[in-house]
Amino acid sequence: MPRIRAATIEEHHEMVWADLTEAVRRLLLERDYDSITMGHIATEAGLARNTLYNYAADKKTLVLELARRASRPLAEQVSAIAGRSSEPAAERVREIVEVILSGSTNPAMRLMFLPNSSPMVTDLPDGRDNPFTALVAEVEKVVRDGVAGGEFRGVDDVRLTVELLSGAMRAGCERVSRDPATLPATVQAAQRLTLATLTSPAAGESCRAG
Repeated sequence: MPRIRAATIEEHHEMVWADLTEAVRRLLLERDYDSITMGHIATEAGLARNTLYNYAADKKTLVLELARRASRPLAEQVSAIAGRSSEPAAERVREIVEVILSGSTNPAMRLMFLPNSSPMVTDLPDGRDNPFTALVAEVEKVVRDGVAGGEFRGVDDVRLTVELLSGAMRAGCERVSRDPATLPATVQAAQRLTLATLTSPAAGESCRAG
């Protein structure tokens, strides 16, 4: 039986998961995702392979856990901003854009935007099980608030609009991940693009004047 490294089983499991996700992170900095095996991960984490399989059946499970851990602080920040319903929707959108792009400088989040990360991102599940789905849902809430309050133009399909804007945000995250020095300029460009998409011409002029 593996040696317990903490005061409780729960704490021990948390420590092992932290080691495993950190091992995946380090390996992704060194090699392509497709070339990483469960044996590599076990060795990097300092675990016996049979112990590793007690925690994860495959790489997909480990990638999902890594994504959950990386996205959790970001999701909490975005949720807090989205929940400030007394504030203008445009201001909340600006802040969410900045928070998301700034989050791509986090070492764990940057892994999602590395050139060799596409297969890893593909392994993430769709729908509610995807840890980044919560971010999109929070942005949808803010957009609906803006439409209802007259700040944003009438949007025929809020979900589709936000999904399309998410594609632009991913491009911004990839740019910042490659060169963190581009963060300020990328934030400004993404804010302008997002608000130009959501606002009517008159509202857009008032936002720029502000």
